[in-house]
Amino acid sequence: MCGRFALYSTPERIAASFGADAGDLAWPARYNLGPRQLAPVLRVGGGRRLLERMHWGLVPSWATGPDIGARLFNARCETAPDKPAFRAAFRHRRCVIPADGFYEWKLLPDGTRQPWFISRADAGLLALAGLWEHWSSPDGEILDSFTILTMQACAWMRPLHERMPVMLDGPESLATWLDEAAPRQRLTDLFVAPPDGTLRAWPVTRAVGQVRNDSPQLVRPLPDPA
Repeated sequence: MCGRFALYSTPERIAASFGADAGDLAWPARYNLGPRQLAPVLRVGGGRRLLERMHWGLVPSWATGPDIGARLFNARCETAPDKPAFRAAFRHRRCVIPADGFYEWKLLPDGTRQPWFISRADAGLLALAGLWEHWSSPDGEILDSFTILTMQACAWMRPLHERMPVMLDGPESLATWLDEAAPRQRLTDLFVAPPDGTLRAWPVTRAVGQVRNDSPQLVRPLPDPA
């Protein structure tokens, strides 16, 4: 699963990396984004790629309230196309979540868990495949929210966790995922592990376990305790 990620690149860098329009959108560097928080999301609107802030934790349009989003911050790529909570978004509202990296917790022999930070080896931005939804309450409350798709971990990732985010590798994959007319088979063909050497990882402070902690120190490498 992916329950925390970092996004400290500037809006200008993100927009340039993904060919998007950030408008006047601005946000602070974040080193410990968690579910139910706001994060920039890339989607298509009016034929353009737009960066907009959405709540992490998908709230389906048919939900009676927003609390369901606390449980739907990840969606398994194997079942999302058909699962009631995600199938409409999979067909019509796919998005990309930019990230400088994400965290996973490795189980150690003593039963404790050590957080690791995973990022691109070339220091580029990750493009995490996601789905988004538009929800409105009977009294007019509006909420746009998203979920991050996950897949079985590749051999490189498996010592850290059995699941990993679905990562879109390259402009062609990004374009296919955001193509509103793309058929299901072309979309599911994207659910593959990134090529060997794409990612790097290192252990980080356990302070990342508290979502209120948010500073560059959270991604600072530590010696491997295992």
